[in-house]
Amino acid sequence: MRKTGLKRLYLIPVLSKALDVLDLLQNGGQPISLESIYQQTNISKTTVYRILKTFVHRGYLAQSDDGRYRMVARLKKARFGFGSQSAELPFSNAVTDSLKAAASSAGVDLVVLDNRYSGSAALHNADEFVCQRVDVVIESQIDQHCAPIIADRFDGAGIPFIAVDIPHPHAIFFGVDNYRVGFEAGTFVAKHASKVWDGKAPLVLGLDVEEAGPLVQSRITGAFEGVRSIYPDIEEQNFLRLDGRGLREKSYRIVLDFLNRHPKDHRILIVAATDTSALGALHAVQELKREKHVAIVGQESIPEAIEAMSAPGSPFIGSVSHEAHTYGPRLIQLGLALLNGQRVPPYSYVDHKLVTAASVRGSLPE
Repeated sequence: MRKTGLKRLYLIPVLSKALDVLDLLQNGGQPISLESIYQQTNISKTTVYRILKTFVHRGYLAQSDDGRYRMVARLKKARFGFGSQSAELPFSNAVTDSLKAAASSAGVDLVVLDNRYSGSAALHNADEFVCQRVDVVIESQIDQHCAPIIADRFDGAGIPFIAVDIPHPHAIFFGVDNYRVGFEAGTFVAKHASKVWDGKAPLVLGLDVEEAGPLVQSRITGAFEGVRSIYPDIEEQNFLRLDGRGLREKSYRIVLDFLNRHPKDHRILIVAATDTSALGALHAVQELKREKHVAIVGQESIPEAIEAMSAPGSPFIGSVSHEAHTYGPRLIQLGLALLNGQRVPPYSYVDHKLVTAASVRGSLPE
């Protein structure tokens, strides 16, 4: 560190070390390894590692495939566009909150537009992102039919983008492994059925999201296979897939109709593509007082679903958490990597975990 007339009282040691690292990279002009930086600065290797990771996170440095670090030209503050799925959906809002916090932490300007669960709104917002010349777009929209149109507009404008949950041409995919989260939900609810009901195979109702396309629909495909793993001899006629659109009111109506058409069936499993859809199903089950005949499992683990699971005797017995709080930091890192010309894998899966009614009740204070 260069000597100055400043008293040491006014200096911030870790900031000085970070600037020493930045100076070394800037003056060298070539990518350099952590080991080399450590040897040339005499800063502890742990501190060097943390400094480098912070600079990569903030977009000042990029890390090559061989592990070396290089300066990234930053002529202006990065500006990302985020098309949120819908401000009326709890999981979408949780992702938006996570992304806003991560963007602020990384020093990235974030333009948020609401796609309103509508393909036409998403198309309008895509045009707005192009008009505003954002550096990277993070796109979360539900309509698979609009995906290639949106992708073409971003590609034509030279804007790299990340597609959340629903694949888009030219985009990096980010989201859960849809089949796997479905399979785990189906296995869990089938094991529950085998314990609380007799050996007769249950009816299985899948609440799907048709407009989202095959990848999101594989949540229900996986759930059905999960049920089959517990009931290997179950007949195909025991499975029914209906389009709940991932929405509460529509799911309520179709489940109410389904239950009214099956008044004597006392073993019904409902596997929903989203918790919002599962909550609609729960409303129908409770209205008809069929709680003892039905078991429901959802996806996303939104707060209202957790609350529903905590109620004694609730037929809502589980949900797969998609860990919404992790979306923001990882999406910002991916966006900065794209902006800095780094090679990014075409698919980035988020972690997930099963949340059960038993675990929820066990965590509540006595």
